Amino acid sequence: MLRRSVRCLVFVCLAILAGCFSAAAQQAPPASQPAPAAQTPPAAGAMSAPPSPHGQTFPQDPTYAQPSGMGCPGQVFKVFQFPANMIPRIDGNADDWAIVPDDYAVGIDKMHDDTGKHPAPDPTSLDVKVKVGWVKGENRLYFLYQAYDKYWDFARPDLHNDTFEIVVDGDLSGGPLIAEMHPNRDITPWEAFFSMQSVHAQNYHIFTPAEGKDWTMMWGPQQWLKELPYSNHAYNYNFRPGQPGKLTLEFYITPFDYAAAEGPLRSIPSKLTENKLIGLSWAVIDYNDVNSNGNDGFWNLSNQHKMYGNASFLCEFRLMPLEPQFRKAIDAQWSFTVVDMDRKVVAFKDESVGATSWKWDFGDGTSSTDEFPIHTFPGAGRYTVILDVTGPAGTSRLSKVWGVNLE
Repeated sequence: MLRRSVRCLVFVCLAILAGCFSAAAQQAPPASQPAPAAQTPPAAGAMSAPPSPHGQTFPQDPTYAQPSGMGCPGQVFKVFQFPANMIPRIDGNADDWAIVPDDYAVGIDKMHDDTGKHPAPDPTSLDVKVKVGWVKGENRLYFLYQAYDKYWDFARPDLHNDTFEIVVDGDLSGGPLIAEMHPNRDITPWEAFFSMQSVHAQNYHIFTPAEGKDWTMMWGPQQWLKELPYSNHAYNYNFRPGQPGKLTLEFYITPFDYAAAEGPLRSIPSKLTENKLIGLSWAVIDYNDVNSNGNDGFWNLSNQHKMYGNASFLCEFRLMPLEPQFRKAIDAQWSFTVVDMDRKVVAFKDESVGATSWKWDFGDGTSSTDEFPIHTFPGAGRYTVILDVTGPAGTSRLSKVWGVNLE
């Protein structure tokens, strides 16, 4: 009994001592702290993170995950559809754009200066008009940028240059597109840059004009995007640095749902289709003093300044159908998908204009009057399929000679 009591007393004493040591450890600083690791200054020309032309960083913040199209709530801009035989030539001449109605133009009256230096646009100092177009069957966006500036600033070889900055999100998926906003804070800034920057939405800083430098700074590792066949450009102007004047810039770009850093092989271009909504916005960065490092205005179409880093802050643009004067009253059109090559099953899709009845000739002795037939062919072969349509404006036919090939 005495031995058990002594043992209990020892345990109690040890517990009291342990509590005392623990309290002391929490109240008193440790006797010595290891010295922090010495910071090695970066070598000349090196930097710890990818630079930003906007000079800002973005902390991790759930507010950056927002629905798409927040930049211009309640408003949808229009993208003009060029007829296939009237695709604009990239030559700096605006004549090809004369067919685009004025209600497609976006002027500086729709923009605002984020810097607060200018409460309202002054067209005698800076005036801008932008039209955007597309062609059915292509995955390009065409731009006509026309501007007047009282002081064109483009003499320096760096970012200090009058600039038309655009951001495009071809599938309106939204979300951050620059490395500073990468959600994974465990990777390095350069890993974030190469894995995320301009991958699902692309940012272009287009110099207006560019002399002695690339026409655009592609803000991301996908430098191949600013070359043919993914983009092209042409200027028309007759002023020199520091002078006033008018500029016409004509260009196209190719939006990508996934743009890989190493090139187009793994990349996925955005599919542009009639009536599709895309994310798009732009800002005009106006410089008025070649000796100053600051700009004289950031004229933004979006109501969100950080649209350049987050595709959720872009505006909605609709890829419009052809204007009525360019449409045929009735026009047979169709496409198909091989559903099952082994069983020779093909799904046909009518894409006609003005049709109210359909007759398909599948080239194997069978036919259908369905609008969207699914047909099983008797065997391998090259089939000529014909669609005849009828509507209020008459009839139309489209035959695709040996267009359906089955093995």
